[in-house]
Amino acid sequence: MLFLDVDGPLIPLHGRATTAHPAAAAAAEHYRNPLLARLDPEDGPRLRSLGCDLVWATTWADDANQVLGPLLGLPALPTVAWTDGSGSEHWKTRDLVAWAADRPFVWVDDEIGAADRSWVARNHGAPALLHRVMGRIGLTEADFDAIRDWAD
Repeated sequence: MLFLDVDGPLIPLHGRATTAHPAAAAAAEHYRNPLLARLDPEDGPRLRSLGCDLVWATTWADDANQVLGPLLGLPALPTVAWTDGSGSEHWKTRDLVAWAADRPFVWVDDEIGAADRSWVARNHGAPALLHRVMGRIGLTEADFDAIRDWAD
């Protein structure tokens, strides 16, 4: 299972180095959200190639399925419903561990820290990869390689 954040991993916070993909640029204009122009539609096939069950782990909620999924060529994905997180770990951490229910998982986010790794190690009964992406850059081929290597 792969929990996927949007802002940072899929939509870099400082834009991509290349010109926006035409579909992403059109979506940015249509939805009046300039951040969508930073989306790389090739991330969809890369994510599918990992062989993981994909789950949205984002505050985009169902908008991820309505807006991002079609741009990435992804089917409708399950979406984690958030509760009020508490503790020193990220507010998503406990909900993701509960969703995983002692199954192996990868969490891709730009806000993962030491407190999250520690909490998951103490409270999750299966292997987990908490993969922090550089939010200003977004997912790179090195990130996909690291996830693929761990999943193998």
